[in-house]
Amino acid sequence: MPIESGSSAAARQGKSKRKPHAISIRRTNSSEQERVLSQREMLEGQDSKLPSSIRQPLLELFGQIEREFENLYIENLELRREIETLNDRLTAEGQTVDGGDLSKGQLKAKASHSTSQLSQKLKTTYKASTSKIVSSFKTTTSRAVCQLVKEYIGHRDGIWDVSVTRLQPVVLGTASADHSAMLWSIETGKCLLKYTGHAGSVNSIKFHPSEQVALTASGDQTAHIWRYIVQLPTPQPVIDSNQMSGEEEVDFSDKDEVDGEVECPSESPTVRAPSTTLKSHQGVVIAADWLVGGKQVVTASWDRTANLYDVETSELVHSLTGHDQELTHCCTHPTQRLVVTSSRDTTFRLWDFRDPSIHSVNVFQGHTDTVTSAVFTVGDNVVSGSDDRTVKVWDLKNMRSPIATIRTDSAVNRISVSVNQRIIALPHDNRQVRLFDMSGVRLARLPRSNRQGHRRMVCCTAWSEDNPTCNLFSCGFDRQAIGWNINIPALLQEK
Repeated sequence: MPIESGSSAAARQGKSKRKPHAISIRRTNSSEQERVLSQREMLEGQDSKLPSSIRQPLLELFGQIEREFENLYIENLELRREIETLNDRLTAEGQTVDGGDLSKGQLKAKASHSTSQLSQKLKTTYKASTSKIVSSFKTTTSRAVCQLVKEYIGHRDGIWDVSVTRLQPVVLGTASADHSAMLWSIETGKCLLKYTGHAGSVNSIKFHPSEQVALTASGDQTAHIWRYIVQLPTPQPVIDSNQMSGEEEVDFSDKDEVDGEVECPSESPTVRAPSTTLKSHQGVVIAADWLVGGKQVVTASWDRTANLYDVETSELVHSLTGHDQELTHCCTHPTQRLVVTSSRDTTFRLWDFRDPSIHSVNVFQGHTDTVTSAVFTVGDNVVSGSDDRTVKVWDLKNMRSPIATIRTDSAVNRISVSVNQRIIALPHDNRQVRLFDMSGVRLARLPRSNRQGHRRMVCCTAWSEDNPTCNLFSCGFDRQAIGWNINIPALLQEK
């Protein structure tokens, strides 16, 4: 799995900034300040019942809005001049192409095509320019709705995957680039067990549906099945993160990250060897999951194949080939023998094993960049996320085209969908976690400030709706996992 470097992070931040037009006309800082001051003096001279503490930020905000729309107006005029210039040039070309004149219909079609391209450019510029203004009016998600509850710190490298057990005792599992997997107490944040059987980065972790068994995939080209026994500690009082201050987003520097190497407590048990090792891949095993019933597992690898194994015999049952590039993820249906695999070839494939005598495959080409993950819902939907900054919702009964498309401002990593409420949690390269419903409506953005939230890209999210303390978890390359309490009824009421 690729590791985010400092240069790539800087490049992403650079991409997110809107570039000003090359010949855009701007006011000087001095004249702009004088104009704002004069307007403020005029408005301050008027009678108002608003307290000054509220009125001053409003005056500044409206001043920013006016400047933004002034810049948009100027850029609009410049783009219109470009359209006229382009039309003139096309007219001139039409008189000399092949020694003769273009027909009126051909010239009109060509000019119309170029005009539509510039119109699209204008729309894109407008959307980028006004995004900050629109977000200023959107109410920030209340901390009573989305609240950070617990941080799980102990890994010495980035955390690629996070998962929650499906049976009691309910624990949190993390898979890290430090070659280890850890199990955590959700309530206390204490490390309960550490698995060190892999010789490479641990890229994913999934729990057996009915036994205390874990499945991990690794860069050492293997997948391991190992048993665990944990004893939960006595829960401690939860600190209310509402007392934390600092709502605004900030750019974190390296000094804000976890300093030093925090290790799992020495008294926590360590499992050093698996009960079963699955070996067939010729490359990094990037993900693995249990099929319904827990008697078979599927693995996805950078060798462009996915393998289906029998757990009891550890024998290879099927080798699933067809992807043109490395696989990035695999997921199984919660109630049916269906598997979906994602790849860097911009596609995801649906494999059907419901008929034991034959398995079918369907290829879906809905994205323009790497498909980072595709997951099933309890119903008849598949949700796919991509580096093309989109998430698409598909209907298994008719997957010719998505039924909903979510467009974001950053690459999307391993997504998850809540079982009961069907809420999609999107982890982003830009350190954000956003929540959407299945129709593509944005519900919330998890709070980030200078005291809480992820400091590097967020790699994965996982829901655990039956847990009263935390019902959503996220992990990132800042070496920590975070437990969130999402008040779903309040969230849907705000919608």
